Amino acid sequence: MPTLSLADLQAKAKTIRKEIILSTTAAGSGHPTSSLSAVEIAVALYFGGILRYDPKNPHWPQRDRFILSKGHAAPLLYAVLAEAGYFSPDLLPTLRRLGSPLEGHPNARRLAGVEASTGSLGEGLSIGLGHALATRLDGYPSRIYVLLGDGELDEGQVWEAAMAAKKFKLDNLVAIVDQNGFQQTGPTAEVLDLRPLVPRWESFGWYAQEINGHDLQEVLAAFKKASETKGKPSVLVARTIKGYPLKAALGKDPNHHGKALTPEEAKVALQEIGV
Repeated sequence: MPTLSLADLQAKAKTIRKEIILSTTAAGSGHPTSSLSAVEIAVALYFGGILRYDPKNPHWPQRDRFILSKGHAAPLLYAVLAEAGYFSPDLLPTLRRLGSPLEGHPNARRLAGVEASTGSLGEGLSIGLGHALATRLDGYPSRIYVLLGDGELDEGQVWEAAMAAKKFKLDNLVAIVDQNGFQQTGPTAEVLDLRPLVPRWESFGWYAQEINGHDLQEVLAAFKKASETKGKPSVLVARTIKGYPLKAALGKDPNHHGKALTPEEAKVALQEIGV
């Protein structure tokens, strides 16, 4: 469980973004913009001293768990796991290739460090709820972190899990909403407007914080507050920009949702990131 300096975390975020772009461009498919919007969240968790894990012992019973409910952002998870030491970064260019464990959506049976097979949206919080209950019953200090998309909140199962988490007072459960404002068919506010999200989560009995999801200091401070909250689950509503920081894919066009950058676009994107 490394704890990097702010400068090193920022450098790590650049590396993760580079790997997301290169792997999805090599595959010719995937969801780079959905992955890019949540980079700081994942970097803070894995490299900011928040998540307790051991890549040499990935099934350590007392580990914390990270569940990527928005499973289409698998390129983000794979890049982070490679940087964390679960497998060699040399595997990243095999994303979505036949026979590769780096499938289009995470498969927990094929890759160490993947806690749940996700991609069918709306299920991750329920999975996290189960982990939170089980580890508490086992007497483990494990904390469970679940990353959801804001479009995913349209699924009723999310709110069923939210109600149950409040009932069982699961203060070891933390949800993070990647509020990038867009989903597959357009702006989330036009598809089904659930805003404002903070009072909505509070009405379900959660401790809710709204943060800038691209500000590492804000993200780290919010995770610390969540860890200090007792008797109720916590949620971070992270305002993000889809495709951040790429000018060509800032979430204005839903066609960017499941579209890899071309080699020419990737070259420009890497220059924008500064790697």
